[in-house]
Amino acid sequence: MGKISLSNIDLLQVRDQEDGIYYGCHQEWYADQWQRKSGCGPSVACNLISYLDATKKTFGSSKPIAKMDDCLTLMNEVWNYVTPSERGIPYTRKFYEPFLLYTGEKGANLELRYLDIPEGAERPSFSKVISFIKQGLLNDVPIAFLNLCNGKEEELDCWHWVTLVEIEEKDQKVMVSIIDEGEIKVIDLSLWYETTTLGGGFVYFTSS
Repeated sequence: MGKISLSNIDLLQVRDQEDGIYYGCHQEWYADQWQRKSGCGPSVACNLISYLDATKKTFGSSKPIAKMDDCLTLMNEVWNYVTPSERGIPYTRKFYEPFLLYTGEKGANLELRYLDIPEGAERPSFSKVISFIKQGLLNDVPIAFLNLCNGKEEELDCWHWVTLVEIEEKDQKVMVSIIDEGEIKVIDLSLWYETTTLGGGFVYFTSS
């Protein structure tokens, strides 16, 4: 399989007021305590929006959201659509339906792709998961990844959304790079798939 990634992950770099560099919108930037606790889904939505806009001019711009203040403005706006409940955003549908409502109101015509990993045995094969992720990255779009149970993959938080930007087969494992907490992390996707008990799902959008 080799390595497949976004064409320019650095388009997701965000600088703070002291010129510190982060990757993606960070939920800890929200002002409200509840938003900081539950804002992973809206933050990931902002990452997808920012990259789509920078690479495909989905919303009429060709520039990434490169400053934390601009990122936070988008985060607060998207929060009004992709809004966590008391249980967060525990289903892909609760993510992609309000996402499409927001982007549609902004004039973007996007095509949805999603793959749910349900709890229990009736879930798609791992090869189908890999194929889904590869297709999204080959379309040069980041993928929203919902993890409800991290299993034995300790680099993942449970009940959490992250942004998937790269996949690579390495040492008979399938590793993916994700953006989480303002940085790029590498996790063992095969370990997650084999040991997660609650599953999760994957979502991406392409320009139509």
